[in-house]
Amino acid sequence: MIDPAIILPYVLACLLFSIIPGPSVSVVIANSLAGGTRAGLFTILGTELSMLSMVFTVAVGLEAVMNVVSGAFEFIKLAGAAYLIWIGWKMVRSTGQLSFADGERLPIGRYVWQGALISWSNPKTLLFLSAFLPQFIDLSRPAFGQIMTLGLIVMAVATISDSVYAIAAGQARHLLTAARVRMVNRVSGAILMAGGVWLALQKRA
Repeated sequence: MIDPAIILPYVLACLLFSIIPGPSVSVVIANSLAGGTRAGLFTILGTELSMLSMVFTVAVGLEAVMNVVSGAFEFIKLAGAAYLIWIGWKMVRSTGQLSFADGERLPIGRYVWQGALISWSNPKTLLFLSAFLPQFIDLSRPAFGQIMTLGLIVMAVATISDSVYAIAAGQARHLLTAARVRMVNRVSGAILMAGGVWLALQKRA
C-alpha cells in the first residue's frame, strides 16, 4: 500500500517528467501530424507497453537484469536512433501529398511498434525509473507491489500528457492546406532526425 501523503508530490513529479518533450513525444507528434490523432494514440500505446516492461524490470531487480543485458542497451539505443532518423528523412523527402486523408487506415501495428522501439531505445528512461521509483518506497514493506503501483501511476500520467500532444497535433493537421503539408512534413521530419541524433549521442549514466 502506498502512503497517501506521497501521492500528490509523486504525481507532480511524474507530470514534470512526462511533459518534457523527448524522442517518444517527438514521434507521437510527428505521427499525429501525419496520420491524425488515431496514429498518435496508437504510438502512445506502444510507448506505454514499453514503459510497462521497464517498470516490471525495475520491480524484479534492475541491477541483476542490467548485469546480464547491459551490453545490449548501446545497440538498442543506436538502432532506435537510426530508425528515428530514417523516419524523419522519409518525411523530409515527402512530396507533400495529402496521403493521410480521413478515409485512409494505416496498419495499427506500425504505430505501436514505432512507439515501443523509440521508447526502449532510450536507456535513460529505464535508468530514470530505476532511480526515481525507489525514492517513494516504504522499505519496511515488500517492494514489488509498491514499484508496480508507482509505475502504473507514472504510466497513467504519461498517457494523459502524451494524449494531449497527440490530440492537439491531430487537430492541427485538419487546419492544413495541401500547400502547407510539405512544410509540416519537413518540420516534423527535422524534429525526428534531431531527436535521433540527440539519442545517439547520449551516454549512459
